[in-house]
Amino acid sequence: MHLHYLVPGDDFSQAGNASAQMKKILQQLGLPSVIIKRTSVAMYEAEINMVVHAGGGEASIDISDTEIKIIMEDHGPGIANIEQAMQEGFSTAPEKVRELGFGAGMGLSNMKRNSDQMTIETVPGQGTKVTMSIKIANEAA
Repeated sequence: MHLHYLVPGDDFSQAGNASAQMKKILQQLGLPSVIIKRTSVAMYEAEINMVVHAGGGEASIDISDTEIKIIMEDHGPGIANIEQAMQEGFSTAPEKVRELGFGAGMGLSNMKRNSDQMTIETVPGQGTKVTMSIKIANEAA
């Protein structure tokens, strides 16, 4: 099954809608709750990052019998230093975003923690592509 969502930029009222819709579909498919939770958290964090830092983007999800693969792609400013950005608590979110309760610097680390595999491709000034895989067979076995 393939799902595709547009993630609007700079609109916190819409932030999280794509991950919520995906979560409903995973529930309808009868996947284990631990898989649904991990997938939803990983995608939600990526979605929020797109809203905060990149002016939105696109989410593409492929669901097979053994894995959920999420590709989050944007055309924002890119990530200047991935190693630094992966550190818990590091944030480049503006103050107005932090005042809304976002930008605590946990997004990328939560994405990695809830994925079995995660890769980040980024080009400063051109955008970022994050690919996350969550295995279904390992949890369901």
